[in-house]
Amino acid sequence: MFFSDSHTHLYAEAFDNDREKMMQRAVKQNIMHFFLPAIDSTYHNRMLKVVADYPDTCFPMMGLHPTSVKENFVNELAIVEGYLANPELKFYAIGEVGIDLYWDKTHEAEQRKAFNFQLDLAVKYDLPVVIHTRNSMDIALNMVEDRDDSRLRGVFHCFSGNVEQAKRAIRLGFMVGIGGVVTYKNSGLQTVVEKTALDHLLLETDAPWLPPVPYRGQRNEPAYLPLIARKIAELKKISMEEVAESTSRNATALFKP
Repeated sequence: MFFSDSHTHLYAEAFDNDREKMMQRAVKQNIMHFFLPAIDSTYHNRMLKVVADYPDTCFPMMGLHPTSVKENFVNELAIVEGYLANPELKFYAIGEVGIDLYWDKTHEAEQRKAFNFQLDLAVKYDLPVVIHTRNSMDIALNMVEDRDDSRLRGVFHCFSGNVEQAKRAIRLGFMVGIGGVVTYKNSGLQTVVEKTALDHLLLETDAPWLPPVPYRGQRNEPAYLPLIARKIAELKKISMEEVAESTSRNATALFKP
């Protein structure tokens, strides 16, 4: 039995003082695959350094995070495509991309343009796409649905929607990413997990953010992934082993590490 953390920012500054020990704790918990979403050009070198240090277990994505979409977003997207076009580099998804209207709506139009452009990249490079949706679930779902393109696939990461929205994502060929929020008492995510088949779920930490109970309010890390799996197992009345095996199989099928 092993776990796959389908979304974790191991290159974040929060891990600079103990990254090796953090990785050792994760391996002790049988976390064997770590999928690293990109943020923007200020983080690319950090991400690729972690991948170089842990080449057998860390798998990078490439994309522009919606909260990094500013006036210079066209230049940032050119950098993203430059990485993807480099035959010496391998990326396992376009991500993380999407729409975030929680912090600031100033650049919503630019976010939509960047999201559409990166959906094009996912098709062009035949890669899954990792979608970030904060206060924007229906917008992102509508944008993918409007394309009506069966070549698009991926995951709605840190899923925060309802059961019907999960069904829409699945009909589009996407997975549903479940993280530490499922352990929060009033998150509403428990019902989504109960009513969504295991074949459509991925485990993620989004570390260093959104830690599961009992670490809420602290730094998150991949070693806490089994706590998320345990909650899913409890909700679905199955074993943790079944959760680990199915979600890791889903991650392998999607990202092809």
